[in-house]
Amino acid sequence: MTRAVMRFVPYKTAQDVTAAPTYEAVCVSGDVEDCGEESGQWLTPHPVEVWMRAHRADTGHGRFRRAFVDYAEVGRAE
Repeated sequence: MTRAVMRFVPYKTAQDVTAAPTYEAVCVSGDVEDCGEESGQWLTPHPVEVWMRAHRADTGHGRFRRAFVDYAEVGRAE
């Protein structure tokens, strides 16, 4: 009979500080279909907010899906 030893290995997830996160928004206003206009990706949230205000002023649209994307590293916890 073979015996197996199972061990719990703790892992941790942390933001990868060597990679810059990105911010973006998409207009999801519309009755039947979403507008779909996009802010593009930026390295800070401010340009996205400026774009959303300008899009609101130009179109009257006021509903957006915002995204913050970062990178993560997973490794063994010490």
